[in-house]
Amino acid sequence: MPLLATTPVEKMNGPYPRRWWALLVLCLSLLIVVMANTSLIVAAPDMTADLGLSSSDLQWVIDGYTVPYAALMLVLGAIGDKYSRRGALIAGLVIFAGGSVMGSLVEETGLVIAARAVMGVGAAVVMPATLSLLVAVFPRGERARAITAWTATSGLAIAVGPLVAGWLLEDHAWGSTFLVNVPIAVLAVVGALALVPPSRAVGMGRIDYVGGLLSIVSVGSLVYASIEGPHFGWGAGPVAAAVVAAVGLVAFVAWELRHPHPMLDVRRFLQRPFSGSMLAVLFFFFGTYGAIYYATQFLQFVLGFGALETGVRLLPLAGAVFVGAAVTGRLTPRLGVKAMVGSGMAIGTAGVFLLVLIDQGSTYADFLAPMLLLGLAIGLSVSPATDTIMGTFPESELGVGGGANDTALELGGSLGIAVLGSLLGTAYRDELGSLVGDRLPAAALDTAQDSVGGGLAVAQRLATDPAAGPEQAQALTDAVGRAFAHGVSTTSLVGGIIMAAGTLIVLAVLPGRRRHAAGNAAGDETAPAVPEPENGDSAR
Repeated sequence: MPLLATTPVEKMNGPYPRRWWALLVLCLSLLIVVMANTSLIVAAPDMTADLGLSSSDLQWVIDGYTVPYAALMLVLGAIGDKYSRRGALIAGLVIFAGGSVMGSLVEETGLVIAARAVMGVGAAVVMPATLSLLVAVFPRGERARAITAWTATSGLAIAVGPLVAGWLLEDHAWGSTFLVNVPIAVLAVVGALALVPPSRAVGMGRIDYVGGLLSIVSVGSLVYASIEGPHFGWGAGPVAAAVVAAVGLVAFVAWELRHPHPMLDVRRFLQRPFSGSMLAVLFFFFGTYGAIYYATQFLQFVLGFGALETGVRLLPLAGAVFVGAAVTGRLTPRLGVKAMVGSGMAIGTAGVFLLVLIDQGSTYADFLAPMLLLGLAIGLSVSPATDTIMGTFPESELGVGGGANDTALELGGSLGIAVLGSLLGTAYRDELGSLVGDRLPAAALDTAQDSVGGGLAVAQRLATDPAAGPEQAQALTDAVGRAFAHGVSTTSLVGGIIMAAGTLIVLAVLPGRRRHAAGNAAGDETAPAVPEPENGDSAR
């Protein structure tokens, strides 16, 4: 058995013998990319205290990763198709590891944000490469199972990120949550060279760099506006970014419709399976990421769990993902994509709606059922949606397909955290003002209303202030908990309504099983023709 995988996929006569080992490498690469998004949630209190972060600083420490991650995936997926998908995977892992080392060493807010941005660039290379390599390596008959494992890994990382970060923070500084990525990335690079075969698109034309640039401007501006505007006000910057995003999107569509070899053929959105699945991924991660974001804060700040304790309490979500993945693997071939995606989204919506019941007296048990439902929903719906998206792309565009799927995922998640996080902050601020607004000095009230962490910090100062004392400090602590619980309940109602509307839209767009099968057999009259590889199997 050779030490390195050197035979390109396109030159193999049959399925790659070590494809399941290759899948393990791809899932490991995916794991650290998603973990980088979730592990920082539990590290945020330590980083805030050590670096003196404001609410704006903390938001950009988290989202400095998101903007390049979401904006670059489509273009970098196409570059991987053109030159080397495995090369893209390895290059992305190296960039990601470099950003992680930088993040572990710097001690200034701006440099931490820069390090997160570098990691985001690496993630934007890795994420579409994992999915395009998976589809290239696995034959069509096995692809659904492989994508299910890929999806389960993504769900696992949502829970494992806070767990690993919490374990590290027990004995180490927050920089360790960056540094832990490095040995995993090195292991993934070695595994890629040994187990993942080279792959690139055969006969691919020139890359549409103009379309790629327009996609970067559009998505990047949209993510920036969605982060900055809801949280910090719609000033000149966010408004200008929103306008640029709208103009850029119109220009992108116009350019792609006229280009002979577009970066992303926007006519593909006329195919109901593709557009419905893209909407499903976007809406689903909007609600899921937003709910996990503020549920984690409640566990830490209101219930007082430490970083490790919080990570452990998110594990049921990961277990539910695997249950959902096992169920969807068996039922999707029988019931069809629409039934499984719709069921998963409905279950996820129910999970978000359950958080409406959160109040000041809620305990961890009140979060257990919502997390189980969200995890089950991830396992049930994301895999068939992703499989459908990737199935619409020919061999020459697998990286673009992975980039499109992952952009919808990341855009939905970033919008969920930004929009629902903003609603949470507004509801918390208003409720706290009504509870203690007449009992705190203006400066202290502003600090307490800025965030739940700020409110608890003010309470700690009051406890040592002779003019206030422990009783007033406890009263503020109780008010902060009550206000944040009110914010969680209010935000979950809005998030659940958006998820419910999204579910209805997706069910209306996705074709039924019979129509989908007929479209596959005879060709959808409303869809553009999508070229297939000469051998008729896009797995290669």
